[in-house]
Amino acid sequence: MKKISVMIPCYNEEENVREIAAAVKEVLERDLSNYDYEILFIDNCSTDATRVYLREMCKNDPRIKAIFNVRNFGQFNSPYYGILQTTGDCTVTMCCDFQDPPELIPTFVKKWEEGYMIVSAVKTSSKENPFIYFLRSVYYKMMKKMSDVEMIEQFTGFGLYDKSFVQVLRDLHDPIPFIRGVVAELGYKRCEVEYEQPKRRAGKTHNNWYTLYDAAMQSITTYTKLGLRLGVFGGAIVAFFSFIIGLVYLIMKLVNWYGFEAGQAPVVIGIFFFGGVIMLFLGFIGEYIMSMNQRIMNRPLVIEEERLNFDENEVKA
Repeated sequence: MKKISVMIPCYNEEENVREIAAAVKEVLERDLSNYDYEILFIDNCSTDATRVYLREMCKNDPRIKAIFNVRNFGQFNSPYYGILQTTGDCTVTMCCDFQDPPELIPTFVKKWEEGYMIVSAVKTSSKENPFIYFLRSVYYKMMKKMSDVEMIEQFTGFGLYDKSFVQVLRDLHDPIPFIRGVVAELGYKRCEVEYEQPKRRAGKTHNNWYTLYDAAMQSITTYTKLGLRLGVFGGAIVAFFSFIIGLVYLIMKLVNWYGFEAGQAPVVIGIFFFGGVIMLFLGFIGEYIMSMNQRIMNRPLVIEEERLNFDENEVKA
C-alpha cells in the first residue's frame, strides 16, 4: 500500500491546528482510503497552546507526528526541513490556516498517479488583501522575466512532491532553501492545479512587510542577477547623464548665458542623489554577499527540541 505524507508547518496556530488535522484526516480517509498516510506537523517554536494540542493529537493518533524546533527558524527553513522528515511515497505540503484547501489533496494524488513527479498548486485569485495579491503578481512576473530558470507564478509551495524529488532535496544540503525556486530549477515532470485562495479560517497571519521582503530578496539573490545588473546599468546611466548635465553647466557658466549663475543647490542635490544611488546598490551587493555567507557557514536548517511518534530509524537530515 502506498503512503501519503502530509506536512504542515505551524507557528502560533492554536485556533487552526486541531481543525486542519481533522480536515486532512477526513479527506484522506474518505477519498483516499486505499492509501496509508501520515500527518507531520513541524512547529516553529509556538508560544501559544499549539504544542499542547499537538501533544494531545499525537498521543491519540500514531499517524500524527510532530517536530518541535528549539526556536523560530524562519518561514523557509522549517517547512523545508519538515519535507525532508516525511516517509511517504509522496509528500503534500500545505499551510495550517486553511488557505491551502485540503480538498485538493485527491486531485494532487490523481495527477501523481498519472506520472507527474511534482504537482504545483497555482493561485488564480485570492480572497485575501487584494493589494497584497497585486504586489505578489507583480513580483512573480518580474521574477519570471529576470530569473535564470522559469519561475512558477502564484506558487507558494502548496502541492505534492514525489519521494524521488524529496530525496533530491535531502541531497542538496542547502542551508537557505527556497522551495519555489528549487521546484522550477530542477525540471522534474510537473503539472499545475489552479485554485482560488480562501481567507484564513482563524487567527492572524504572521507575514508582514519584512517577511515578504525577505522572501523576495532570497529569490532575487538566488535565482537572478537583477541587483548586480541594476548596479551596472543604473550606474552607467547616472554617470552618462551626470556628465551631460555637468558639461551643460560648464558651458553655460563660461559663456554666462543670459546671466546664468550656478549656485550651490545643484551641487547639494547631486550629492544627495549620488549618495542615495550608491547606498541602494551597496545594499543590493550586501544582500548577495549575505546570501553567499549563509551558504558558506552551512548551518543546520533547524535544531530539534523534540519529535513525537517517530521510529528510531526514521529519517533525520
